Amino acid sequence: MAISEEAKPALPGWNYTPKVPLAVSPLFQWPLRPLAILRWTWDSWFLISERLIIVAIAFATLLWTLPPLEVTQTLRFGWIVQVWLTNIALLTVVASALHIYFYRWNAQGQRLRYDARPLMVKGKQFTLRGQIRDNVFWSLASGVTVWTFYEVLMLWAMGNGWAPVLTWADSPVWFVALFFLVPIWESFYFYWIHRALHWPPLYKRVHSVHHRNINVGPWSGNSMHPVEHIIYYGSVLIHFIVPAGPVHILYHLQYYVLTAVTTHSGFEGLLVKNRNRLNLGTFHHQMHHRYFECNYGGLEVPWDKVFGSFHDGTPEANVRMKERRKRIMGS
Repeated sequence: MAISEEAKPALPGWNYTPKVPLAVSPLFQWPLRPLAILRWTWDSWFLISERLIIVAIAFATLLWTLPPLEVTQTLRFGWIVQVWLTNIALLTVVASALHIYFYRWNAQGQRLRYDARPLMVKGKQFTLRGQIRDNVFWSLASGVTVWTFYEVLMLWAMGNGWAPVLTWADSPVWFVALFFLVPIWESFYFYWIHRALHWPPLYKRVHSVHHRNINVGPWSGNSMHPVEHIIYYGSVLIHFIVPAGPVHILYHLQYYVLTAVTTHSGFEGLLVKNRNRLNLGTFHHQMHHRYFECNYGGLEVPWDKVFGSFHDGTPEANVRMKERRKRIMGS
């Protein structure tokens, strides 16, 4: 997509907004529109996308760093530390690369950046008195620990036959389909847990750690309270019921962790020769961080539209959002 220098934001207070109204997935609309579904799937996955990149990372992890299930059936310090170090490296490399490119080098300037305000250098609300330090701390100390716990748990359970294992030989179609289904499950699951985290007692004690980030950067996505990490990454427990292979477990958890980095990058995409070559951040979720009481879920499963909390980026939706927020604050 070529970027026009004359593009104007649709809402006041934003540096850049995409074309609005934002569209939700046609997957759950009736009557079904097969061509629209194919176009949505193509745009979400091909020719190059963060989803395909994460699939490649999952296979690389499987081949180069993950021990076989014969090893994981016994909990041993060596392979568990290997998993933890791999996860530390993955999150650090991806989040640091995007942070350095966009914020240290300012390589793209303000182009495709939603909120032009700088990230907060200082702030008493942050655990380590600074947004980046706070985000890195919670992402690595809590996030990678919980991520590793779930990965080890699933591999251990698979190795011992307590979780069903799917191989290519069992069903090539289902083996491939699982990669496409994980983002849909993420959108379904994320709305409900996220909506629950906005319940005042949970918000105050847990979710407020993540919402310290009104303006977000790559390290913000996994900056959460440990309880929220347990809930958020707990999505992978579905595979105690739904058969999967070790590569699907890797992909499932890496998808949750690494797309949290990209969707919080603060930029819609990566520009190469004036074209957006890789979609990253979503305006849909960026609005949630500024307005709080809207867009609790994702675009794949349109729960927000069903329950009246969808902000499509238009001025009309902004008016509805403000009225809704007044009612919530009043109650």
